[in-house]
Amino acid sequence: MIIAYAKSDIGKAREMNQDAYYISDSSSEIKLYLLADGMGGYKGGEIASNLAIKCAQSYITNNFKETQKDKQSLIQLVASSMEYANMVIYEKAKENKELEGMGTTLEVCLIYNNKAYIGHIGDSRIYRIRKDFIRKLTQDHSYVQKLVKDGTITKEEAEKHPKKNMLMKALGCNAFVEPDVSVKGFLRDDILLISSDGLTNMVKQEDIFKIAKGNIEKAPIRLVDLANENGGLDNITVVVIKNI
Repeated sequence: MIIAYAKSDIGKAREMNQDAYYISDSSSEIKLYLLADGMGGYKGGEIASNLAIKCAQSYITNNFKETQKDKQSLIQLVASSMEYANMVIYEKAKENKELEGMGTTLEVCLIYNNKAYIGHIGDSRIYRIRKDFIRKLTQDHSYVQKLVKDGTITKEEAEKHPKKNMLMKALGCNAFVEPDVSVKGFLRDDILLISSDGLTNMVKQEDIFKIAKGNIEKAPIRLVDLANENGGLDNITVVVIKNI
């Protein structure tokens, strides 16, 4: 059985919440969990993130039944849902000058048969907690992450880098997009945590681990509260999913 809880908050410094998320109803056959963090002036970020969630959710819901349930087919379903969302956002931005340059991150997590089929673009993150370990399952598509990968700066330097939030990849910015897709085991008692960078920029990984391992129902609220206590410089959204 899969249980999931979520919380989204505007934070302490923003005028609007440009994050969006979706969690499947517990009785639904399709176990789908989505999170998006929008960017862009006017209402661009809010529109982009909500469109991403709506498009990915409807694409997977409409195509799940007909999709073969092998690894490659389910991975392709996740990737295609993100490509579809990208196309819709990109076209929407072209129609309206005020929405030019809008985009969004998107995390897709489709759970089937003790496996998580993951799609990722941007700098929102997915973690898996298994027993006493927390592991980041995604790599940020950010300029700073590229510098870390190239060995130009350390992980510690990356935390305080002035260009920390500059994205190399996002939905809606180009006509075509290549999301990262992967399959991870999701066993009994495992926890998946999806969050926008409003959490991970404000709360240390060890604190995320401790809180998520506690009361699962209250974990999203506690994490959002801690991010706000630590400054709340951005919108904060957290989704926690547990296999029980």
